[in-house]
Amino acid sequence: MTDQIVKPTTPTIAVPAGSSAVAKTDTKVAPKKKKAVKIVPRGNAYIQATYNNTIITITDPNGAVLGWSSSGTNGFKGPKKATPYAASVVVKDLMTKLADYAVKEVNVFIKGIGGGRESAIRALHGNGLNVLNITDLTPIPHNGCRPPKRRRV
Repeated sequence: MTDQIVKPTTPTIAVPAGSSAVAKTDTKVAPKKKKAVKIVPRGNAYIQATYNNTIITITDPNGAVLGWSSSGTNGFKGPKKATPYAASVVVKDLMTKLADYAVKEVNVFIKGIGGGRESAIRALHGNGLNVLNITDLTPIPHNGCRPPKRRRV
């Protein structure tokens, strides 16, 4: 009697002739690890309120974005995007995204002259954020480019 060494074989799949299917072998993929969420007690809120949209971004003190939302991403279309109600819905959506970061205090920086300016700040305060200070960053021309001519209707 001779000792025979039996090698384990991988399972094969019968593939019909002429097809371009590739036999798959069992491969295990390691599950992705959850990223460690940092706790940021104080951040910066940037509100861009234009005539067409309202965009709110919250960052940490270094400027790294924690979360953002706009009225367009929340389902508002056309002229409804620049309303005060849309700005409050944007803040509510943003607060659900930032629940893991535990942001409690924000410095607010506003840019633009749209309709969601004031209501966005009120909504930030109403959703549990303590507004430390408000800074207006709206660009104002100091006699730069010549403005377009007045409309004649």
